[in-house]
Amino acid sequence: MLPLKFIRQNVELVRRGIVSKGTEDERLDKILTLDVQLREKIAQAESLKARRNKASQAIAQLKREGSEAKNEISAMGELSQQVKKLDQEIQDLHTNLHNQLLWLPNLPHPSSPIGSDPSHNRTVSTIQAATLPDFQIQDHLTLYATLGLVDFDAGSRIAGRGFPLYTGRGARLERALINFMLDLHTLERGYTELYPPFLATRKTTEISGQLPKLEEDMYVTAVDDLFLIPTAEVPLTGIHQNEVLLEDELPRKYAAFSACFRREAGSYGKETRGLLRVHQFNKVELVKFVHPEASYDELETLRSDAEEVLRRLELTYRVVDLCTGDLSFAAAKCYDLEVYAPATDQWLEVSSCSNYESFQARRGNIKFRRKDTNKLDYVHTLNGSGVATPRLMVALLETYQQPDGAVALPEALVPYYGEESIVSR
Repeated sequence: MLPLKFIRQNVELVRRGIVSKGTEDERLDKILTLDVQLREKIAQAESLKARRNKASQAIAQLKREGSEAKNEISAMGELSQQVKKLDQEIQDLHTNLHNQLLWLPNLPHPSSPIGSDPSHNRTVSTIQAATLPDFQIQDHLTLYATLGLVDFDAGSRIAGRGFPLYTGRGARLERALINFMLDLHTLERGYTELYPPFLATRKTTEISGQLPKLEEDMYVTAVDDLFLIPTAEVPLTGIHQNEVLLEDELPRKYAAFSACFRREAGSYGKETRGLLRVHQFNKVELVKFVHPEASYDELETLRSDAEEVLRRLELTYRVVDLCTGDLSFAAAKCYDLEVYAPATDQWLEVSSCSNYESFQARRGNIKFRRKDTNKLDYVHTLNGSGVATPRLMVALLETYQQPDGAVALPEALVPYYGEESIVSR
């Protein structure tokens, strides 16, 4: 959340920032109007309360003198009613203003490319790690079937379209990928492994920036008002809400596997075949709570941690610096990691590594205490997929297929899968 004082003092900077992210600036104008109304009401209430205090003192003096104070008491009663009415109006304005601020996105970092859509994203690097097959290759949909990895029809019968059922070696491969990534991040990269709830409260989901903007894209249990998490970022970011961390404790680094649930309500017409766009998928998530002055160095380290997964799996991938119009609601800067799927000639996003600066921390009241001044300040939060498995599996299958229909596995994955290849049935 952007601080109201900062908005007041930097109106045009905020306006340019939110417009570059695709948000109409009428919302900013509404916030500024509500802010003026609120401050005017507060000034009126304070003036009336001062008058009421003086009236109360005058009544007390009259009573000490044995004089009649009926008129003064009546006037003070009227003042109290006006104050009560103003206090309610102030409370309503506070609530309205807070709700409007929740819809205002984070501002993009100056280094993020300016642009309205993915065509303005900037490719930072391309890593050609894999030797592409030199024979007629099959796409992932064919490989799912011939290798018996995923049963989409059975998944649809169970839960509807977009809920894949991994079968046999497909389930085994999925588990191998998850365990490989968790071990890499926790044993080698210094993250603490957590296993969070797959449901989160409205407040926790609001902290990460999913709500209120993305509510229609989420699954919710109406009776309890709990949301199925779209990513483990939601519960991990909510861990330290309303807490004060010590400066020496930073950075805090967490890794977690979770199932992720997304309705994909705004994805009509997009690629929905196979595992490219599903309603439930698995992901290993990385979340950091860091010192504000180190957050952009920490972003580069986070990106490297996510890239290491793709390096170890020897996949061709590229790093993309997202333009302002392609940034998420809460992100100030974001790198996407995209793997190459040769059969379909597609670059598939498997990770987004983002710096939210203090945006999420302000929503969640997550602070640290500075040693030099003993003052409280907001931490910066970062998040990156480390990584999501569906498109990773697509790239893996298409890259490592063999002429006989089998799929060889990269060396790093063999100990987790238990065999060197997946052979056709």
